Parts: sequence; C-alpha cells; structure tokens
Amino acid sequence: MPVEIKELHIRVTVNAVEGSSSNQQIPGSGKSSEADRQSIIAECVEQVLDIVQNKSER
Repeated sequence: MPVEIKELHIRVTVNAVEGSSSNQQIPGSGKSSEADRQSIIAECVEQVLDIVQNKSER
C-alpha cells in the first residue's frame, strides 16, 4: 500500500562558522555585478513561476 505525503515541512538553521575571520570569503560569494545579480533573480523567478504553473495544472 503506497504512502502519500500531502505536506512536507523543512526547517533549516544556518550558523556562521565560529572562529572564521570576516576577511575570508565563501567560494561563490565573491563580489558580483548588479547585472549578474539581476540575472540570477530573473532565473529564480522564472523557475518559481514554472513550478506554480505546473502545480495549477494538476
């Protein structure tokens, strides 16, 4: 008998690593231009709209 999951709640807590200096950078978090930032936001919005559209078709 299959089990159907109707809701899934995920909670995540992110803490900074203790003892790290503020001069260290996380890989991939370097200074990006405003154009790069806007393109990432646009891609995220597009993916969210696709997900919403797929859910409404069900």
